[in-house]
Amino acid sequence: MPILCAKQCQQARLSRDRRFDGRFYIAVKTTGIFCRPICPAMLPKESNVEYFADATQAADAGYRPCLRCRPDSAPGSWAWRGTETTLHRAIHLIDEGALQQQSLNVLAARLGVSDRYLRMLFQDNLGLSPKRYALMRQLMFAKQLLHSSPLTVTDIALASGFNSVRRFNDAFQKQFRLTPTDIRKAGRTQRQNRVLLAYRPPLNWSHLLEFYRLRMVDGMERIIGQRYERTIEINGTQGWFAVEPEDDHQLSLSFELSDLSTLRPLVQLVRRLLDLDADIDTIQSHLQKTPLGEHLTDGLRIPGVASTWEAGVRAILGQQISVKAAINQVNRVVQTLGADDGLHPDLPYRFPTPVQIAQADLSFLRMPASRRDTLKRFAEFVRDDPDASVNDWLQIKGIGPWTVQYAKLRGLSEPDEFLSGDLVVRKQLEQLPTFDTNDLSPWGSYATFQFWNLAS
Repeated sequence: MPILCAKQCQQARLSRDRRFDGRFYIAVKTTGIFCRPICPAMLPKESNVEYFADATQAADAGYRPCLRCRPDSAPGSWAWRGTETTLHRAIHLIDEGALQQQSLNVLAARLGVSDRYLRMLFQDNLGLSPKRYALMRQLMFAKQLLHSSPLTVTDIALASGFNSVRRFNDAFQKQFRLTPTDIRKAGRTQRQNRVLLAYRPPLNWSHLLEFYRLRMVDGMERIIGQRYERTIEINGTQGWFAVEPEDDHQLSLSFELSDLSTLRPLVQLVRRLLDLDADIDTIQSHLQKTPLGEHLTDGLRIPGVASTWEAGVRAILGQQISVKAAINQVNRVVQTLGADDGLHPDLPYRFPTPVQIAQADLSFLRMPASRRDTLKRFAEFVRDDPDASVNDWLQIKGIGPWTVQYAKLRGLSEPDEFLSGDLVVRKQLEQLPTFDTNDLSPWGSYATFQFWNLAS
């Protein structure tokens, strides 16, 4: 997705074009406030405006988030994605709370770079330091919770990654020149444990639900009407979440967590699982220029899974068999080894950890012994080196390129993983005029799901 120029930003804000929501932010010099391009407030003069690619940049420049359009609730932007893999990984880890749990030196070591190089990446691409970026993200998330959840200020401080209410209040007031109580007075919902998640249309919710329905693990996931639910474990914290459509291009996220400090990582995870930060118009415009174009289904997203670990297990269990047979095997694994935390009476299972599978006797799985051995080796590998790159899985006997690609596709939600070796994709390609599949890049993942959808 190209970075927008000032003229494009001007046109988008004047038309309040929802397709640009979250792709840039409008800061008004005369008021000291920054807004989303869809803000209903009176349009300011162009001479009084400056544009920012990210909300953290506007906040860091001293602007306060608008109380009407709430920039804290906007969908994210992929403007920087794909340009720097290390930056992408760093942002992902920081959004999961890495700098709340460890120092910048430790984070840099996890990324395989020096802390100096990491600071340089952030400064060159976002104009602020990693720690400053982390603080702005914490404050923006806190503002979102103050608007959309009935959690107490103390709980919001914890959920946003602050170790004390006093530090939270001081940082919030210093940055936004408003107290958390001022924001809370602007209105709050009475529904418990709920956060609203914005996205850019179109979103094909029925396709997402049907995709999950066909691959659903009984006792870990369920679909009731338009609502998708599943159990989850994040950083050792157990919980569950449920997502369903709301009005005005938003989804409602309900949740329960054994440790509220993992709420922000949960929100980031759900946004990735449902691909809510994708600019589908841009993606579809690109794919429309290929022979696949006349067969596109509107609004298809990447339906993710909780981790590359889960994606890898699903891929291994599904090697060379049908989707139905594969999900039967996944059900056996989860219902035999998955733990019961008692948080959701109708969803008693969580996806088993690498430790649980590595230590288990897998003879209950009705499959070739070689595949059981592959699953065991994979579990031992991830147990011993949880931060290893997915590409490193190729050194594990029994794991090939398709499994690695599948894990990137659904476990990382990478946008450009075209599974050209997939049997279903190959069959669908045969129905189209011959063309260079490299033309699908940088949106190969979306092409993969379009081909899978054609075959369904």
